[in-house]
Amino acid sequence: MAEPSASDAAGDRAYLWRLHRILALYVMGVLGFLLLMAWAERQGLSRHWIGPIFLFLTVMVYAGIGVYGRTTDAEEYYVAGRRIPPMYNGMAAAADWMSAASFISLSGALYLQGFSGTPGQAGGLAYLLGWTGGFCLVAMLIAPHLRAMGLYTVPDFFHVRFGGRWPRVIAALAAVLCSFTYVVAQIYGVGLIASRLTGVQFEIGIMLGLGGVLLCSFLGGMRAITWTQVAQYVVLLLAFLIPVSWLAYKQLGNPLAPLVYGAQISKIADLEAQLLDSPAEHQVVQAYQRRAQEFEARLLDVESALENEREKARERIRTLRNQNADVGLIVSASRELAALPRDAAAARERWTREMRENYERARPLGGLPLHSQAYVGDPDGTPEEQRDYELTRRNFLALMFCLMVGTAGLPHLLTRYYTSPTVSAARASVGWSLFFIALLYLSAPALAVLVKFEVMQNLVGSSFEALPNWMAQWARVDSSLLSVEDVNGDGVVQFGEIRLGADLIMLATPELGGLPYVVSGLVAAGGLAAALSTADGLLLTISNALVRDLYFPDAQRKASPEQRVILTKFTLLAVALSAAFVAALKPSEILPMVSASFSLAASAFVPVMVLGIFWRGTTRQGAVAGMLAGLGVAVYYMLSHVPALQVLPAWLLADGLWFGIQPISAGVFGVPAGLVAAVLVSWATRPAPPQPLVRSEM
Repeated sequence: MAEPSASDAAGDRAYLWRLHRILALYVMGVLGFLLLMAWAERQGLSRHWIGPIFLFLTVMVYAGIGVYGRTTDAEEYYVAGRRIPPMYNGMAAAADWMSAASFISLSGALYLQGFSGTPGQAGGLAYLLGWTGGFCLVAMLIAPHLRAMGLYTVPDFFHVRFGGRWPRVIAALAAVLCSFTYVVAQIYGVGLIASRLTGVQFEIGIMLGLGGVLLCSFLGGMRAITWTQVAQYVVLLLAFLIPVSWLAYKQLGNPLAPLVYGAQISKIADLEAQLLDSPAEHQVVQAYQRRAQEFEARLLDVESALENEREKARERIRTLRNQNADVGLIVSASRELAALPRDAAAARERWTREMRENYERARPLGGLPLHSQAYVGDPDGTPEEQRDYELTRRNFLALMFCLMVGTAGLPHLLTRYYTSPTVSAARASVGWSLFFIALLYLSAPALAVLVKFEVMQNLVGSSFEALPNWMAQWARVDSSLLSVEDVNGDGVVQFGEIRLGADLIMLATPELGGLPYVVSGLVAAGGLAAALSTADGLLLTISNALVRDLYFPDAQRKASPEQRVILTKFTLLAVALSAAFVAALKPSEILPMVSASFSLAASAFVPVMVLGIFWRGTTRQGAVAGMLAGLGVAVYYMLSHVPALQVLPAWLLADGLWFGIQPISAGVFGVPAGLVAAVLVSWATRPAPPQPLVRSEM
């Protein structure tokens, strides 16, 4: 390769300085806008206007960048011309990486699960360690080698390395599967934030946010997405650091939350001990225990219990009418009758779920583990405590493994490093990615601790009549996000009566800490930026896989690069609308959906990819067998534990949990299966070495 000339080097420096100036102006513009909105709020600007303003302006900025970066050039659309400097590529990768799961749900997982988690749920610290460690694998094993090959998509690697059609087709289908699961979670987060900012219905919020996604990715592909993600990183970083710094300063007098939050952990331990001894908390536990037992009794004879509930509701309506009660009470009673299950099957499903939820909340501290303990249970305790300890530790390590290996296999993340100018720049981009991600990830545990202290110290013990309005507003968005109910009837909030969803902790932090509503708008805009940035990359990955790797896998279908780009754009539109439809069904919380996609990516890609890079003996047949075996085992284990599929014959489903591992960590079984299958089949299908020629003597 020829050495760059002096004029080329000077041009690169001028280009870099121009980017630095634009970034500095953009940061100053964001800060100026925040100050302007804070001033307007003090002057009386209504909260009903602040949220829509944040939503509209941020989406319009991203859309403007998308329009400015529009292109039909294939090199620009797929890999941004391979000229993104490492620092900016690191910022874009960090925004691409810090999805709705990282921004919205990570601190919530740490709040609800503590550092260790429970036997059925790995602790939030597993996400931090797994996702961060995954970038080390990307830097050492994957990114430089893929960049050196000058490819466009991850399935391209399987085609170039192994040849033939099937490695590329299987890789493309796996990329669509894991990326679609991931993008549904992002669009769910978009709907959650947009509905909270504007007050519209959740489904309409999804469509509002989806418009911003499409304007960025549809017009300019990777070129527009890269610079949009740089802009989004600035917003989400400010949105995360400002509230956590405020809480740290409010509680400890120092805004450097990652350095000082440890002091609150010991205080939380003391508050947890007080709550465990509180008579009022014991009353809450007993109330939930009674509710669970009532649902358990109903399940003994579902049809009779359902008819009894209907008769009670009808009797209540008749009584209210005979007493000439207020119309509102009669309407409310009629709604309760209409809300009862339609039939015995629906009643059994609902009452089983509510029985389990009430039994879970009947545990001390509302079912939450002690925040700072290493693992639930005791290795030297009773048999049950020993079992809990072993299961908790096993699930923690399993989830960390899946997230780490899955990071090294996510197609939308690996494609990001195709945009680097050189192999060395790809390595530097990974380093910058880790730096920019660490700025947020070091603060996530601090935020969880500070919020939990705020709840235990200030919210617990307050009167139900004095609860702030933001709690009712969030409960209206989705009742699973927040519920507070006076279970023991004393009119005072107990810790066990508060139920916060993982997706709420970060979004409600400004209101919980008493910050101006402008900061709430900023946090929502940050969550929107995190979801949009990742959705952009995922939608481009899916459309590229469908068009480049499945529809145009070879030269049989003739089309110009511009025609392929146009077809990719319309495929992206169709995928986005499909993902929005699925997200509107509210299939799950964000974090479990994202974790599942990591297990799928780890199982399908990483074993064969690493073997293909470092072992020349890997054959095409071995690659196909490895991908099918890894992906098949992971998908089978996940689907075997989906409640809706439990009606299938027992012999089709996995017999319980394997080694107590939860389904989201299915990659623990998929990765070894893929590795073993690829190695064994490669050994069995290696071509025989050429035989030396034997010269016969005359």
